[in-house]
Amino acid sequence: RGTPLVCLHAMAHGARDFELLAQKLGDGFETIALDWPGHGLSDDDGQTPEARHYADVLTCVLDALKLERPILLGCSIGGAAALRVAAARNDIRGLVLCNAGGLQAVTPVTKFAIARMVSFFRAGERGRKWFGGAYRFYYTRIVLPLAPPAHRERIIAAGYELAPLLRKAWETFAQSDADTRTLVAKVECPILFAWAKGDRILAWPQSKKAAATAKTGTVALLKGGHAAFLEDLDNFAATL
Repeated sequence: RGTPLVCLHAMAHGARDFELLAQKLGDGFETIALDWPGHGLSDDDGQTPEARHYADVLTCVLDALKLERPILLGCSIGGAAALRVAAARNDIRGLVLCNAGGLQAVTPVTKFAIARMVSFFRAGERGRKWFGGAYRFYYTRIVLPLAPPAHRERIIAAGYELAPLLRKAWETFAQSDADTRTLVAKVECPILFAWAKGDRILAWPQSKKAAATAKTGTVALLKGGHAAFLEDLDNFAATL
């Protein structure tokens, strides 16, 4: 029921990230959540898992569903894909960016950090025994420290399985076209920057300069490490 709200998840997550949000919002929105290729119930399409490709996937979905002026809500790479689509279309009612990628400059320091993460996920891809424990630490202490434990455990359990996709995605983050800062000013609809303020990777201080270029922008700093709609549900729903 209600306004279409298209929800787009982070790498190695899935449409189930938005179950609790959909329940909280009730009939005020028609909540539609995608599984990106290779995630959840969606088969891998053999393409590089990058924001540009996911934007193409999202465009196909929007055209197929013929939604009337939807709101796009994207987290991490989902936010980067949503930003690309919103900047290219005039039929988007609103854009909600939750710790979206692409709003920070790709500097030598950034590239070094990305290279370390690529090595980390390559270890999981190769089945290294220590990866499981390290991946658990990564999610419980850094990425989703305040998420419901059962939900976080589902993500952790798929660590080895999705490590190849994570490695490929992180490799694209160092490319020049991963920088989507200039697209913010091209978006005509209102933008809500709903940021989990504890994020150590996509930190708000490094993203706010790009956010300031929005024609109509609102900022909400909420609790959490990467996904306030999971980690600070009540405040996120009220803000939305």
